[in-house]
Amino acid sequence: MKMKNNIKELRKNKKLRQEDLAEELGVTRQTVIAIENNKYDPTLELAMKISAFFGKNVNDIFYLN
Repeated sequence: MKMKNNIKELRKNKKLRQEDLAEELGVTRQTVIAIENNKYDPTLELAMKISAFFGKNVNDIFYLN
């Protein structure tokens, strides 16, 4: 079962570019693209960084399809 996420929507709501989010999270733009396209499931540490950045629960961002 593959995880899905709503990071793209959250990022766009904050008017951030993929580059901006990548810089905030300490990852590459390619990593952000892969996560947004559900091609890469982030580590638990990165998922927690993402949830903290957006001020949301991990479960509010990542979910099973």
